[in-house]
Amino acid sequence: MAKAKARIKVPKTASAGEIITIKSLVNHRMESGHRTDKDGRAIPRKIINKFTCEFNGKPVFSCDLGTGIAANPFFEFKARVMEAGTFHFTWIDDEGIKIEARKEIDIV
Repeated sequence: MAKAKARIKVPKTASAGEIITIKSLVNHRMESGHRTDKDGRAIPRKIINKFTCEFNGKPVFSCDLGTGIAANPFFEFKARVMEAGTFHFTWIDDEGIKIEARKEIDIV
C-alpha cells in the first residue's frame, strides 16, 4: 500500500475566542474484509478505526469508525481557539498504523 497522506485545512490565524472550521482528509486504501481475492480467499479488513484531534494536548474531537466508513475519510468540525498552538491529528488503522499530521494556528 502506498503511504497514507493526510490533508488538513486549519486557518493560519484567528482571534482569541473565535470559532474556526477544521477540515481533514486522509488518503487510505480501505478494505472492508468482505471481498475475496482471485483465489477466493478473504481479503483481511483494513480500515481507519479511530480518528482524534487535539489542540495543545487537549482533546478537541474524536470518533471510532466501523466498516461503513468510506475510503479516504473526510471530517469537518469546529473548535474555539483561545490561544496560539498546534492541532495534532491522528488516524489509526486495523494494523495499528498511525497517520499523524500537525497544523499550527496563531492568535492575532
